[in-house]
Amino acid sequence: MEGFMQGGVMMRFCVLVLFVLAFLPSHTGASVKGYVSVAEFDPSRDASKDIKAAVAEAARTGRRVLLDVGGNWCVWCRRLDGMFSSNKDLATTRDKYYITVKINYSTENKNEALLSRYPKIPGYPHLFVLETNGKLLHSQSTGDFESGKGYNSARIMEFLKKWAPRSKN
Repeated sequence: MEGFMQGGVMMRFCVLVLFVLAFLPSHTGASVKGYVSVAEFDPSRDASKDIKAAVAEAARTGRRVLLDVGGNWCVWCRRLDGMFSSNKDLATTRDKYYITVKINYSTENKNEALLSRYPKIPGYPHLFVLETNGKLLHSQSTGDFESGKGYNSARIMEFLKKWAPRSKN
């Protein structure tokens, strides 16, 4: 043991162990610093837990929660995702004012128990705005944003700003 500690070997070993331990959480999908967003429709996720975590993060950051209900099967869901991916202003505004949670609705998992707490959804994707305490503020059909075979970015921006928390405006 004495030879092991000579020449700083023990110190290098400790640094290596600390480095591995610090790196490990990001590799396993865990988060040391807090909230991890739900950015995909995933039938295996526990949507109730996802919303609870998002509400906690919204309360911490002063943002509201935006539930995006849909699925990978839904062409309009993919178009809405594409609208945010290709329009930096929309994505920036959304992320400034909201914690977004994708809630899966598909044959694999309809999340019926969870979604029964909210108004009936006429079509997908569908958006719900929750206050920082989790209280429902607004139910929004994305059909109102449609324009041809896509979405109107100005209508989406208007929606995002209308339901943004007042303290963040």
